[in-house]
Amino acid sequence: MKVTVVGAGAVGASCAEYIAIKNFASEVVLVDIKEGYAEGKAMDLMQTASLNGFDTKITGVTGDYSKTADSDICVITSGIPRKPGMTREELIGINAGIVKSVAASLIEHSPNTIIIVVSNPMDTMTYLVHKTTNLPKNRIIGMGGALDSARFKYRLAEALGAPISDVDGMVIGGHSDTGMVPLTSHATRNSVKVSEFLTEERLEQVAADTKVGGATLTKLLGTSAWYAPGAAVSGLVQAIACDQKKIYPCSTLLEGEYDLSDICIGVPVILGKDGIESIVDIPLSEAEKAHMQSSAEGVRKTNGLLEL
Repeated sequence: MKVTVVGAGAVGASCAEYIAIKNFASEVVLVDIKEGYAEGKAMDLMQTASLNGFDTKITGVTGDYSKTADSDICVITSGIPRKPGMTREELIGINAGIVKSVAASLIEHSPNTIIIVVSNPMDTMTYLVHKTTNLPKNRIIGMGGALDSARFKYRLAEALGAPISDVDGMVIGGHSDTGMVPLTSHATRNSVKVSEFLTEERLEQVAADTKVGGATLTKLLGTSAWYAPGAAVSGLVQAIACDQKKIYPCSTLLEGEYDLSDICIGVPVILGKDGIESIVDIPLSEAEKAHMQSSAEGVRKTNGLLEL
């Protein structure tokens, strides 16, 4: 199992680290355009192998995509990160060109690969990969919902005063501060609906805090977060590499599901060795349906900025 991660910045390096520590891949290749940067990150990570007990080989290369040949899974994290006050949508002008070029280079050397898109605005970048490559839809996956759901569960556990292992919840919709749809009606604490423990007002606050989870961290850190995004990506990679058949909310091309078409947006999917093996249809409340449609409108507006 060979995994390529394009972009050796904080998110890409964290992703490579988590994949290596889980020890399910034989090789991880880090790629960056900055001379020596990926090589240095790879060397630093390899020097933790004996300390963290993994045998995954991590190599770094500067812009040489031939070294990524025959990758089973490729992760695109490249592009500029958010700064305080920026929306994910504001990154589109620069990141669209980068993602388009990177996807083409990856597919040239790994035509059978599965691509996971992390670069923002993520739903639109996932749609761009669909429109500019010939890959089937099951092999193009946008990572946003897994991260947003992790942030949702963090906020739920905080509100409940419960261990996070007791909490389950999911966020669908667009990966943006306004587009996220935290499914409070489906959230549970050890199979008991969280509405049994929390007031409607408190649940609304949890949902609101979840939506600005990324912006909150960007304000605190001065740049985008990396630990949770890296861990979220590694979870998707492992689900595919190990054929786990796990359900994650991912951005995928919809063709009538959830009453949406010709759009990439977050919905629950089953991930296995073929990438997205199926889309899971779950019942939504009328409010959630309305929010999902509103979220889709926002994604379509951003998609309209692409030069296809």
